[in-house]
Amino acid sequence: MTATYTFDVFSTLDGFGSYNSSGDWGGYWGKQGPEFLDRRLAQYSQEQRLVLGATTFREFVHFLGPGTQDSTMDDPINTRMKNMPTTVVSATLHGPLDWPDATVLSGDAVDIVARLKAESTVPLRSHGSLSLNRALMAAGLVDRVQLTIFPVISGQTGTDPVFQGAADFDLELLESHTLDGRIQELIYRPTLHA
Repeated sequence: MTATYTFDVFSTLDGFGSYNSSGDWGGYWGKQGPEFLDRRLAQYSQEQRLVLGATTFREFVHFLGPGTQDSTMDDPINTRMKNMPTTVVSATLHGPLDWPDATVLSGDAVDIVARLKAESTVPLRSHGSLSLNRALMAAGLVDRVQLTIFPVISGQTGTDPVFQGAADFDLELLESHTLDGRIQELIYRPTLHA
């Protein structure tokens, strides 16, 4: 039995995962509410291993601070993410990492995650890490895509198109939730389209 791997990603309605420096949206595009925050904390409070690519890991360190430093962005969700067992898949980073429970693995991401799935006793979850997760989806290693859509269109300031360059997939809807009356969380099982 292999561990379940969830690709957890935030998006605007028009498919962007973040915004450029001229955007003044703020975290969660300023649309978070108590239902969303409670659900995120509950999801990240479960025992699991976080899997990140190098770019996303660097962004986490930038925004949350290294492991030995308190962050101005500390909240229960960020604190939990920072303290989860974390595997960073990277050819450019080398350990030890200044992050509470992180290890870096170099090599082919598909091979690394296939091995993690086979050996892990807890579910695996990746937040962001777009290029890593597009490659893992194409290799059939992503069991669930958890897409959280925030009620904004960022056509002028949006960056990082979530699925740009991805293969074609059929999606089976497993769960859907409306949070705070405006945020959509959709959980799909992806299957490579033949």
